[in-house]
Amino acid sequence: MKHQPERVVLDRDELRRTLVRIAHEIVERNPRASGDPVGSGREAEQRTGLALVGIHTRGAVLARRLHALVGELTGSEVPLGDLDISFYRDDLPGREPGAQPVVHSSHLDFELDGRTVVLVDDVLFTGRTVRAAIDALFDYGRPQRVQLAVLADRGHRELPIRPDYVGKNLPTARGERVFVRLEETDEVDEVAIDRVREPAPAAEEGR
Repeated sequence: MKHQPERVVLDRDELRRTLVRIAHEIVERNPRASGDPVGSGREAEQRTGLALVGIHTRGAVLARRLHALVGELTGSEVPLGDLDISFYRDDLPGREPGAQPVVHSSHLDFELDGRTVVLVDDVLFTGRTVRAAIDALFDYGRPQRVQLAVLADRGHRELPIRPDYVGKNLPTARGERVFVRLEETDEVDEVAIDRVREPAPAAEEGR
């Protein structure tokens, strides 16, 4: 069968508009969650601070873009962090059961306790990346709630994980790949779908 060419489903302008929409949805859903926790006791529980945490690699890039957009909308400096969750994954070959996970290049330089944390990733697929990110996050603190924002949801979930904010739903076959390319890492902004012909390059994300 002749290979079909790669199909671009979000170009640069569409990707920008999608992130703007997600930023608006985050602010609308968390009207009292911009900035640091206010007050104490019950009041502090009801008025939690918002934070954005991106999952490396492209999720961290998207989180930085959303951070700027949310800041423009709220007029406040929302904490921003990033997580490398490679050693938290449960499907790494050779990992010893119960082995202590090791994290590299993670930055969470703010208090997590009592906050609403929005995890940001590029592609939601099986859900295992998000599960690992939640495990990693709770090693740093206990946020009041965790929400999930993804640029693309391609389905095929293996775990009961559902995003709170979705840029684009992309029904895909197992034999297809979703490629998120960003200017910061790939010198172009686009989301594309292609059938697998060889091992996926670094631009392919989401598990």
